[in-house]
Amino acid sequence: MDSMAKTGTTSQGLREAIERSGYYPALVADAVEAAVGREAVASYVVHQETTFDSNEVRRHATVLVLTGTRFIVSHTDEQSADSTAPAPYATTSTESVKLDRISSVVLSRVVSDPQSYKPGTLPREVVLTIGWGAVSRIDMEPANCGDPNCEADHGYTGSTTADDLSLRISEAGDGPETVRQTLEFAQALSEATAAAGR
Repeated sequence: MDSMAKTGTTSQGLREAIERSGYYPALVADAVEAAVGREAVASYVVHQETTFDSNEVRRHATVLVLTGTRFIVSHTDEQSADSTAPAPYATTSTESVKLDRISSVVLSRVVSDPQSYKPGTLPREVVLTIGWGAVSRIDMEPANCGDPNCEADHGYTGSTTADDLSLRISEAGDGPETVRQTLEFAQALSEATAAAGR
């Protein structure tokens, strides 16, 4: 992880955030470092999520990194021992996306007591959705003409939604600093993709 630490304070902050998460920090940091390479880190978010699957507790870590030319997403999951593996194991993956490929950055905010909202107040929850065309969801339904007595086949209608990454961060579960960091990351990514599209 030394090469990440040398690129500047933001890379050092990323390293510290990965270590603070406590979720296989050496594995996560190694995967992120390999994906970032020699580029400087402009912004990042480290998010750990715990889910319950039947009688098992599973953890998942997502690391989002913005460099001058790319958006990098890393996922790490732990798996229980099974018939193919006698011991628990973890899988980690990284994807590197050129900034000009990002088609949408959607940030949804949930605020409490909206009538007394003051600018700069942290939302209670944010959902960051990023699309770059790797995964799309198609919602289809039978089309109709509006005539309730019509029995003709009008085919289907539907919509396509970019569904590459969606990350939910809450103040209660993740802390105010992670919410703030997600807001900053979303703004930095939006600005970077706008500049890359020029």
